[in-house]
Amino acid sequence: MKPTIALVGRANVGKSTLFNRLTRSRDAIVADVPGLTRDRHYGHGKMGRKGFLAIDTGGFEPKSREGIKQEMARQTEQAIHEADRIIFVVDGREGITPLDKDIAQLLRRINRPVLLAVNKVEGMDRGVVTADFHELGLGEPHPISAAHGEGVRSLVDEALEEFPEDPEDEDEADRIPRVAIAGRPNVGKSTLINALLGEERVIAFDQPGTTRDAIEIEFERGDKKYQLIDTAGVRRKGRVFEAIEKFSVIKTLQAIEAANVVILVLDAQQDVADQDAHLAGFIKESGRALVVAVNKWDGMDAYDREQCKIAIERRFKFLDFASFHYISAKEGKGLDSVMRSVDKAYAAAMAKLPTPQLTRVLIDAVARQTPPRHGIFRPKPRYAHQGGMNPPLIVIHGNALNHIPDSYRRYLEHCFRDHFHLQGTPLRVQFNVSHNPYADD
Repeated sequence: MKPTIALVGRANVGKSTLFNRLTRSRDAIVADVPGLTRDRHYGHGKMGRKGFLAIDTGGFEPKSREGIKQEMARQTEQAIHEADRIIFVVDGREGITPLDKDIAQLLRRINRPVLLAVNKVEGMDRGVVTADFHELGLGEPHPISAAHGEGVRSLVDEALEEFPEDPEDEDEADRIPRVAIAGRPNVGKSTLINALLGEERVIAFDQPGTTRDAIEIEFERGDKKYQLIDTAGVRRKGRVFEAIEKFSVIKTLQAIEAANVVILVLDAQQDVADQDAHLAGFIKESGRALVVAVNKWDGMDAYDREQCKIAIERRFKFLDFASFHYISAKEGKGLDSVMRSVDKAYAAAMAKLPTPQLTRVLIDAVARQTPPRHGIFRPKPRYAHQGGMNPPLIVIHGNALNHIPDSYRRYLEHCFRDHFHLQGTPLRVQFNVSHNPYADD
């Protein structure tokens, strides 16, 4: 699984700016769930060929004993203990404060690697600025400017130094499908996993080496092998306590990153929550194939079922590529259809798309509907090839493609999806503009 980097520090030292720099300003999930504060943001980034998860925490006051500050401190401490690396951000312009010393004292006591980032040093003598911060006892300070990107690359490179590079897509294609079960607490994730594992003499075991209690389970269903990634741990019903069922955003995001296909479990008997939509958005943004299982369908009358379908259809319009299944994990109903959709989604995510066919689909699509003009020019897509898998990436070459609007991009996505039957996986289209050798004359 990808390493996790937690950004901690007192308020207004630039943690969020650094977070946006690390995640390249991608939309982060706001963890609006019980037990987690609203200003915790989660996202994923990549430095070179190494991917990672980043956590932006709220202003940290370790000794706070009242109100929301105490809750923020407790949750920041939880993120610290779950992270692989911690970046402690301080303000180089303000210098060391008593609160910085309190945070440093706490970080020195934990068994986690800590990197000290002295932020806001642009235009200043870095040696002079960082000299005082040796007093914190956290090793060599790293002078950075999160706003301008100065020093950020070397900081993250050191944080990720001991972690391996991400595997190539070609290597992933040879693996059995890795299926993550994600969703809010009490939606029936554990019940679904137990139902899948309890059929047809399945083989299940805990894979050693997984981090922070994330459990990977190999099993067989019919003549096919799968690897489940359980975000909460598979336990017997009699040993599931309330504390165990608390939703861990970090574990869920790691499971999504490590998976080929994600089964997002919703509760049909509860209203669709913001966290459901946030999680679905993160899955799509991560490029993972997706199957949605609406659980607890049993025990609902016809009217409630119809209202549930209307609400889900309205809230998840952006998941037009995914299959939705209405199931009862407790009764074991609908599981076969879910797994068939998992197979289709995995096949679509790992599909190899021949260049001649891609180019033919592109030419036919342009013939049916040409791109809109941009001034006196009209973009001219010429040919396409596959740039990656999981999710499928289609690279289109031509002239003036940087002027193609998003609506036309979506049109091309649907043309490719329909022709190659890419059900269940996001599809990405990238435009490469041909260079005009006379442009600078």
